[in-house]
Amino acid sequence: MNYEEKLKELHSSFGDWWKKGYEIPKMTNELYPYDKMFSPIRVNGLTLKNRLVMAPMGNISMCDETGRPNAKMLKYFEERAKGGVGLITTGLIPVSYGIDKSLIELGELTYFPRIDRSRTVFAPWRDLSAMCHAHGAHIFIQLTPGLGRVGNPQCLTNQMKLPRSASLNPNWYMKDVPCLPLSDISLGKIIKRIGQGSADAKACNLDGVYLHGHEGYLLEQVSNPAFNRRKLGKFANYETFGIEMVKEIRKRVGPDYPIMYRIDLSLALKATYGIKMDFVKPLSKFKNERTVLQSLEYMKKLVEAGVDMFDVDIGCYDNWWLPHPPASMPPACYLDIAEIAKKYFADYGVRSNKGLEVPVVAVGKLGYPDVAEKALRDEKCDMIMLGRPLLADADWCNKAYAGKTEEIRPCIGCQEACLNEFVEGGHPQCAVNPRTAFEDEYSREIPKASVIKNVAVIGAGPAGITAAETLIARGHKVDLYEKNHTIGGNVIPGSKAKIKYEFSNYLKYLEGVAERLKKNESFNLYTDTEVTAEKLKAKGYDTIVIAAGTKQVKPPVEGIDGENVVFAVDVLNDPSKVKDAENIVVIGGGVVGTETAYFLSYEMNKNVKVVEMDKYFMNHACTANRGHIIHYLEENGVELLNCATLKKVGDKSVVVSQNMNKNVPNPYNTWSPILPENVVNPLDMLKPIKAEYEEKTLDADMVVLAAGVRSANELYFNCVREKAAPEIFNIGDSFKSAKVFEAVRSAYRKARSI
Repeated sequence: MNYEEKLKELHSSFGDWWKKGYEIPKMTNELYPYDKMFSPIRVNGLTLKNRLVMAPMGNISMCDETGRPNAKMLKYFEERAKGGVGLITTGLIPVSYGIDKSLIELGELTYFPRIDRSRTVFAPWRDLSAMCHAHGAHIFIQLTPGLGRVGNPQCLTNQMKLPRSASLNPNWYMKDVPCLPLSDISLGKIIKRIGQGSADAKACNLDGVYLHGHEGYLLEQVSNPAFNRRKLGKFANYETFGIEMVKEIRKRVGPDYPIMYRIDLSLALKATYGIKMDFVKPLSKFKNERTVLQSLEYMKKLVEAGVDMFDVDIGCYDNWWLPHPPASMPPACYLDIAEIAKKYFADYGVRSNKGLEVPVVAVGKLGYPDVAEKALRDEKCDMIMLGRPLLADADWCNKAYAGKTEEIRPCIGCQEACLNEFVEGGHPQCAVNPRTAFEDEYSREIPKASVIKNVAVIGAGPAGITAAETLIARGHKVDLYEKNHTIGGNVIPGSKAKIKYEFSNYLKYLEGVAERLKKNESFNLYTDTEVTAEKLKAKGYDTIVIAAGTKQVKPPVEGIDGENVVFAVDVLNDPSKVKDAENIVVIGGGVVGTETAYFLSYEMNKNVKVVEMDKYFMNHACTANRGHIIHYLEENGVELLNCATLKKVGDKSVVVSQNMNKNVPNPYNTWSPILPENVVNPLDMLKPIKAEYEEKTLDADMVVLAAGVRSANELYFNCVREKAAPEIFNIGDSFKSAKVFEAVRSAYRKARSI
């Protein structure tokens, strides 16, 4: 097999994947019972009860400032253990404090859980292992040598210390900040610390060690010639660091303790960026990436050194949607990658030091029981890794085992709560599961209210459905009003495009919740019903909860009310509105605008341009989600105009004013992130964007508006003014226009308190 051609073929399929053999999955149970998923498997001296693994979702800020894991982290993992998963892996736990300068915050504090600080951090790890074992789950700790070039560069501004890497590499967040090469002595110290951390993990009754060797973190940087360009010393050989690390672990923990390794078969930078690798900085520094064959040979040597199992994927921070496949990526996107590794091990007789087959764990959007079971039956992999699906529903495994797949709350792939939330400064959560990472605060069973109330909930989108379900569990009587014919709110148009199949599954889940609620005599659903403050007051409710959503916004420009102007949500609901248009201009380059452009370009074969006032497209969206959409918009010829303002709409054209200053960011840049607004890059101050505007006329048979929304809060204020009920609450988008994450979170918290 030509592995590199296979990689290019795989990557090229990720734009219009539904045309390339990928099926859109549903929460079906056609392969039930899932005998393969729920069969045991042996890893070194350990027998796991099933083949389901909780992925290492970063536990940022789930500890106190000294790194001691807190109750939030412990209860979070215990919930997944209760949910039936066979193996839990933690988020990354660094051991290179003082060496990797990006790890420490001011005041010698950290937002990472630690196992290396002192015995003061051991007790919660022992407690965590006991919690998992009580529910029949095993747990591995994911140790990392550090972050290197993908670490926080604020160590430069806060501590006047440069970050470190394998060679002189640019920092990912601030490419003008250099990362100094680590010395051989420092790398040797890290190896010793990994060994000590592994011994401490074993002493804490954790069941195995899991090395974080992918995605461009420090272990990957030293183990990949793309980042390791050392000419002298023992670690100039890119294999040495990882192999010596595994040998040190094996020496410290003995022969019977499992070692797992997370690896990418390829950074896939060449497959992603092609000729850009020749001239775009900093990509041009990373041209000598490890090939797939080199990765497989390296894995074979790692097994000889003591590794017992692998999970495999592709990509790194510079193409971040690959190691973090977002909603728009296809399901089971990396089964071919897992199969390559599994077949190589079989062809070359690779077995662990215990004489066992080396399990290959598949990753990448496998949160559908039928899809996961088929992957195992087809022998494409040995185990299934679930990350976000277990955040969306901690009981995924138990429900799949019982055949109750229709009750599984599906992940929507937004990555806003599980990933972007901690990038922005929070801790991991889940957009559709408001208890995730709040298990220490919210009991699994919703407590009954001491006083039963008659409650009206207005709006049957995610906030309204969540509120109604929670209020019924509290024992209240609930009337849910929806002005449209069906429930779902903005999830309905948001689920129409092929790339939004996970939203479609979420809509079906919400419909299932509504159907179950209908069986409760204390619940009534009124669709096609628009209410007023006066009507609600006449009903005599004790409490009114407003979840009325948003209203679309039109920019105040000439021609905006023309027949050739439509809202994005209307196009998604009824694509016939633009069926006769050849050239379409989308106004607004946020998530809705760019995803609509993707739909128009890939599914309707239109010529599309997108106009955005901000200097960035999809600002504040998760970097992975943003990267995938923008990369493939460019691949399909969609023109993105940033720093551009709509001035006029004509019958067949629009006029925009665009800033043409040389410092306007490249709108197609997916290899560098957008910094959070509270983080200042001092080097950017040297590159001001001066006002150099130029008017442009763009061909436009139709103009699609995605220029923002405003909260539909009129009903709330009318109810307050009319004193329509003793208690009146405003939640979700009608309080503040946001995402599913904020809507569900606020609805659940408010409803539990009523």
